[in-house]
Amino acid sequence: MFAVHLTALFFAKLKEDQIDKVDRFLYHMRLSDETLLDIMKKFHAEMKKGLGQDTNPTASVKMLPTFVRAIPDGSENGEFLSLDLGGSKFRIQKVQVSGEGKRNVHMESQFYPMTDEITRGNGSELFEFIAECLHDFMKAKDLKNKKLPLGFTFSFPCRQTKLDEGFLLSWTKKFKKQGVLNTDVVSRLSKAMKKYPDMDVDIVTVVNDTVATMMTCAYDDPYCEVGVIIGTGSNACYMEDMSNIDLVEGDEGRMCISTEWGAFGDDGALEDIRTEFDRELDLGSLNPGKQLFEKMISGLYLGELVRLILLKMARAGLLFGGKTSSALLTKDMIETQHVAAMEKYKEGLANTKEILTDLGLEPSEADCIAVQHVCTIVSFRSANLCAAALAAILTRLRENKKLERLRTTVGVDGTLYKIHPQYPKRLHKVVRKLVPNCDVRFLLSENGSSKGAAMVTAVALRVQAQRKQIDKLLALFRLTHEHLVGVRDKMRAELEYGLKKTTHPMATVKMLPTYVYGIPDGTENGKFLALDLGGTNFRVLLVKIKRGRKSVQMYSKIFAIPLEIMQGTGEELFDHIVQCISDFLDYMGLKGAHLPLGFTFSFPCRQMSIDKGVLIKWTKGFKATDCENEDVVEMLREAIKRRNEFDLDIVALINDTVGTMMTCAYEDPSCEIGLIAGTGSNACYMEEMRNIELMKENKGKMCINTEWGGFGDNGCIDDIQTQYDREVDEGSLNQGKQRYEKMTSGMYLGEIVRQILIDLTRQGLLFHGKVSERLQTRGIFETKFLSQIESDRLALLQVRGILQQLGLDSTCEDSIVVKEVCGAVSRRAAQLCGAGLAAIVEKRREDQGLESLKITVGVDGTLYKLHPHFSRVLQETVKELAPQCNVTFMLSEDGSGKGAALITAVAKRLQQSQKEN
Repeated sequence: MFAVHLTALFFAKLKEDQIDKVDRFLYHMRLSDETLLDIMKKFHAEMKKGLGQDTNPTASVKMLPTFVRAIPDGSENGEFLSLDLGGSKFRIQKVQVSGEGKRNVHMESQFYPMTDEITRGNGSELFEFIAECLHDFMKAKDLKNKKLPLGFTFSFPCRQTKLDEGFLLSWTKKFKKQGVLNTDVVSRLSKAMKKYPDMDVDIVTVVNDTVATMMTCAYDDPYCEVGVIIGTGSNACYMEDMSNIDLVEGDEGRMCISTEWGAFGDDGALEDIRTEFDRELDLGSLNPGKQLFEKMISGLYLGELVRLILLKMARAGLLFGGKTSSALLTKDMIETQHVAAMEKYKEGLANTKEILTDLGLEPSEADCIAVQHVCTIVSFRSANLCAAALAAILTRLRENKKLERLRTTVGVDGTLYKIHPQYPKRLHKVVRKLVPNCDVRFLLSENGSSKGAAMVTAVALRVQAQRKQIDKLLALFRLTHEHLVGVRDKMRAELEYGLKKTTHPMATVKMLPTYVYGIPDGTENGKFLALDLGGTNFRVLLVKIKRGRKSVQMYSKIFAIPLEIMQGTGEELFDHIVQCISDFLDYMGLKGAHLPLGFTFSFPCRQMSIDKGVLIKWTKGFKATDCENEDVVEMLREAIKRRNEFDLDIVALINDTVGTMMTCAYEDPSCEIGLIAGTGSNACYMEEMRNIELMKENKGKMCINTEWGGFGDNGCIDDIQTQYDREVDEGSLNQGKQRYEKMTSGMYLGEIVRQILIDLTRQGLLFHGKVSERLQTRGIFETKFLSQIESDRLALLQVRGILQQLGLDSTCEDSIVVKEVCGAVSRRAAQLCGAGLAAIVEKRREDQGLESLKITVGVDGTLYKLHPHFSRVLQETVKELAPQCNVTFMLSEDGSGKGAALITAVAKRLQQSQKEN
């Protein structure tokens, strides 16, 4: 027993001594945590450099766009061919992918050996060999004359401009074919395949083996967005935000980037950690000075590194009694599989002795322990370096997503990772230590290179088919120039119908006289009370106007209109309004004051004078009874009498559109048009009295409230209505009415978008084909969300955040589609508004007999103000459809309140002028 203990103690001491000896000799190969963090930082900087248009040419990490825009979603289906070129064997596979809720893949493979004659020499021979093998495979599998899509895994650095095109940048591993660099490998293969007319194959994609690995794993785990190869060669890819890729046009969505990290350090960034053995290995390689990172980590080189170290240690008398052998002196005699065998847990020492003996050496027990530790240091350094670069990628992913903690999966393939007994555990441990704020799952790829190519092809075909369906739907909202001219001309005709006595009753655009005969001239002066009713909030204002200086001071208070009041009786509504006025006058200390009052009442009214207006119909959710066909000014007067607390002079009843025009006209006398583009949509303008057949006078001008929201109620714009517009109309409170407004105003745009999203989801094009309860909720998609989603400053991650607030669990691809839908709906709305406005502008020009007209349009409304593109598109449309008019757009400052006071002031001035006359 004592002897056994002594033997164990001796062996332990021997092992410790040998490990110390190797550690001292390979001191520079042991990397500290600080060194790894520094490498991680350098690699992160190189990634950024590689993504930049200006910095990419000098970047060692080329960050190649792959044009793979999406990962599998499980719905992929079909039969595909895949080729896998990049290792010692060439493989062809037939891959059957079954979707329909079951992620199932069936594969049939055939390997073809790659001789030195194939891997080197003339490039044409390589592609002829591939075509010949493919023809042989298709013949054996009875696939000739059957049209099949093909994915080509080409595991060498390529510059891609699209998914089915790849220009070879450099050969790696042991390949050295002439005449292939800077040529498109897909074209070369297609040309070689023409030799076989019975082979009908469509090359859909060319991908890197790393990308194929990621896609294979992503089919099983949707969280997989990183792929790593640690085998004969080494590389990594990941899904990068398009907005960060300067090398590719567009900034929506994501794209897989092949980092080509094997060249990291080719610019000298890793010189401080490279050893004499790394330099000696590099000098003896096929590509000296290139792929320096790969030469420190990949399976093609680790065995040779171990051989060079053992050779030097032997020559220094530290191993094998100072003796070498011809095998130890021969390049590549130690392979990575030998390194893996020597590091096996229990069999490692026995394997080491056998391998060294096969090399013609006579190792002692101590030699075997030392050699095993050399292998450990070399392979551990490889795992450490891979971990540092991978940690940089994971950090970038987390920062792109603006997450404090990232959950992701890394798909891994490669013989070194698979066969080395300690490698995966070492890699995982170091990655998790370097990025403690990332929860990383490592998923081993099965047949990644070939199965992945089929997956990329399947995804590409799925995306193409989905894109076709989405484009077909969005095309319904794209208005041509002819469409817009038609809307302009029809609106112009409706303006004329509304002004004429005989056609006015049938006109959809009612062209209501407002009895506003003039615009402010700067002489207005005094204190005025203004009321603003047009939505769920009611506002009371005190407006002080000073003569000459065009100075206006306003004091206001907002009061809520409860739903039960909006949809109760008319008496209750106006009593509530008077209660609010009373509270405001108390608040301002004006209870006894006799003030002229302007009432902004933003609903269609037929006016008989400036202080008399009959409500035609409620809009915007109001349904108070006993109000339609009644004079709302008289109803307000009666409510004031019932209150019997104060006496107010109700001078003017106005629409918010007219108030907007008057507010802007106070600053710019050229302003003769008012436009509201907000919750509702409307326009007004100064019309020649001679054209208003509803009025007896024929001199001067009067503001006409077009009430253009009803345009199209007669069916004249049915040709541009979509099924989604009809669905929104059918679900509205006023079915069949206000059709133009329902295509242009903020109250309805979100609902149109919601209907489209439901349809796309039912077609399986969004949200995994699941129509959530939230999506079925009417009104959930407010127009403010369109404005937020379409913001150029908003990243897709934030778009996803908005959708998640709405209970919609979206992918990155979903977010892109939702943004496109919002853009199509809002753009059409702006164009339709622009076409309607162009009709009014052209009418003003022609009425004045001018070749060109300079005019200002006063504008208000949340849609115009807050939406990032609405105002621009509207202005462009007016310019396109009214080219002889120079139109200035002026944003109104509180048209509903300030405008009401100004109209009241102008009305008082005109009344005084009439008295004096």
